[in-house]
Amino acid sequence: MSEPTVPPTAAPLRSAGRALLRVVRAVIWWFDSILGGNDYQRYVQHQRLRHPDTAVPSEREYWRQRHDASERNPQNRCC
Repeated sequence: MSEPTVPPTAAPLRSAGRALLRVVRAVIWWFDSILGGNDYQRYVQHQRLRHPDTAVPSEREYWRQRHDASERNPQNRCC
């Protein structure tokens, strides 16, 4: 039984597909960063590193505290 031959254009298409996937992932990461998607994880890392004896709030509590703080200090918002 012979193996199927791969057309000569398959390698460049595969390479282009990988490049496109990298770009899409980078754009998703960028939007996630702008919208604060990684903020809680960074906060938890900071708390554990700099303040190991304090309790880390849940993600829900973190966002509630963050939004309450932005309501108290509206000059820190863009809109």
